[in-house]
Amino acid sequence: MSRCAIDLHNHSCLSPCGDLAMSPSLLARKAKARGIDILGLSDHNAAHNSLPFALSCAQEGIAPLFGLELCSVEEVHLLAIFPSPRRALEFGRTILGHLPRFPGTEGKFGDQAVVDDEENVLALEETWFGAALYLGFGDLADLAKSVRALVIPAHVDRPMFSVHSQLGFLPPGPYDAIEAVRPPIPDFLAKGHSVIAGSDAHYPEHIGRRPWILDIPEGLLEALNCRLAEFSVQAEALRPEDEAYRGYDGLLEDPRLDAYPEEEALALFEALRAALKSGA
Repeated sequence: MSRCAIDLHNHSCLSPCGDLAMSPSLLARKAKARGIDILGLSDHNAAHNSLPFALSCAQEGIAPLFGLELCSVEEVHLLAIFPSPRRALEFGRTILGHLPRFPGTEGKFGDQAVVDDEENVLALEETWFGAALYLGFGDLADLAKSVRALVIPAHVDRPMFSVHSQLGFLPPGPYDAIEAVRPPIPDFLAKGHSVIAGSDAHYPEHIGRRPWILDIPEGLLEALNCRLAEFSVQAEALRPEDEAYRGYDGLLEDPRLDAYPEEEALALFEALRAALKSGA
C-alpha cells in the first residue's frame, strides 16, 4: 500500500469568496511544497477552472481531482468530486441549469475569474456562483451519485452551511465520506462513515492546512503521475490558438480534454472510493 496526503477541498479564483491570487497554478505549487500527493479543486457551484487545474498539477507532479462545492436550497454545502476535468465540466454545466440568475451582481460579491494555466484571466463570470441552488440537499446528493461522483457532505461541524447548522442532523444518503473541520465528530454526524478533514482553502496561506492520510494500492498514484507528465507535453501541442471564453460549451470543446489520462485517473479514483468505504 502507498500512504498519501490528500486535500480535496480547495477554491480557486473562480469562487466569489476566494482570493484572486488563488490561481490553479498557485494551488498546485503551494500544495506540492506542503507535501500534498492528491489535490482537489472544489469551487462553489462551478467547475470552469478544471482544465488549467489539471495542467498545473501535471506540471507539479501531483494528482488532481476535480469537483464542485454545491450549495443546496437549504444552504447546506456538499462536495461532488470527479476523476477528470471533463466529468467535472459536464456536471458543472448541469448544475448551472439549477442556479438562480441574479442580474447586476458582477463584482458585488467578489470577482469570479476564469483563468488558464498561465494565470491569464479569460473572463470574469457574471453569474453569481455563491447562490443556493434550486435543488434540496438530498436531491443534490442523489444527482452527484448518479454520475459516479464522490459525495461528501462538507464541514459538517461548522456553525454555518453545514448539515448540523441548517438541518440539525445528517440525513441518510449515498455518501462516500463525511468532511469535518475538527475530527473526531459526534456519531450522529458521522453515522458510521469515514471522516476526513478539508482545508477549505480560500487564500494562499490556507492551502494544505488540513490534509488527511489514506492508504491506497501501491502503484496507482505513480501510474497516474507518469501519464500526467505525458499529458502535460501533449496538451502543450494541442493548446488552442484562440482560448476565447465561451462558457461550458466552449470549455468542453477544448482538445486537451481528450488527452487526459482517464483510465489511470479512474483507477486511482475508485481505489480512493473503496478505501474511504473501508475506513482505510
